[in-house]
Amino acid sequence: MGELVFVGLGLYDDLDISVKGLEEVRRADHVYVEFYTSLMAGFSIERFRKLAGRDITIVSRRILEDECGEPILKKAVDGKVVLLVPGDPLIATTHIDLRIRAEKCGIKTRIVHGASIISAAIGLSGLQNYRFGKSVTIPIPDNGFISETPYEVISENLDRSLHTLCFLDIRADEDRYLSVGEALRILLNLEGRRRLGVITPKTLAVGVARAGADDVEVKADWISELLNYDFGSPPHILIIPARKLHFVEAEALITLAGAPESVREMVR
Repeated sequence: MGELVFVGLGLYDDLDISVKGLEEVRRADHVYVEFYTSLMAGFSIERFRKLAGRDITIVSRRILEDECGEPILKKAVDGKVVLLVPGDPLIATTHIDLRIRAEKCGIKTRIVHGASIISAAIGLSGLQNYRFGKSVTIPIPDNGFISETPYEVISENLDRSLHTLCFLDIRADEDRYLSVGEALRILLNLEGRRRLGVITPKTLAVGVARAGADDVEVKADWISELLNYDFGSPPHILIIPARKLHFVEAEALITLAGAPESVREMVR
């Protein structure tokens, strides 16, 4: 009976994988890795091959989605296959679908978890994790079309006094990565359409860039100030905090994310 093991690579580079995950790679018959669901800016495939002592095949979105991972499943029917995934393996629905397909084929599956941008971004911001509502992705506009879903999710969370974690669109095959500034301009554009007072230049926002790297950047400020703030290279992620903050959250934003002292006025 074959086996498919999903191994999380962590946040930033080839050293973020756990010892347990590395051992799974070294004991596998076949090893695959994908980089289209997230950007690991410091990852070197050649360096990782030397670290693992194994040949590693890069798989594309086409193989995992259009071909439903068939090349991987065929190898896993009677062998041990490892699929390396940025972050934590099952955050992307693509991998959940592949796991379901494997189990239905009689292939045993296991998970070796890795650090996730979800917990990392929340922790870096200093905001309390239990106060986060539904998360949302802000997509890169296509031919002028801008999805209103991010605006609606943020609005619903604000009404419930909850923070919103906004994933920023990644199109690795096109080398396109949405920045914090671009995401904020999209939200302001949506505010111009909807005019509900959800996102304004005086709305507090937190940007995080390159979580897990030595040069991680975390900055909290009013949107008017963040629009042109240089967060550096991707990946970026955005947080829209609730309108009211716990006093510890306000202190953390000021101390850890350089927020203006005036955020103390948001303490409930």
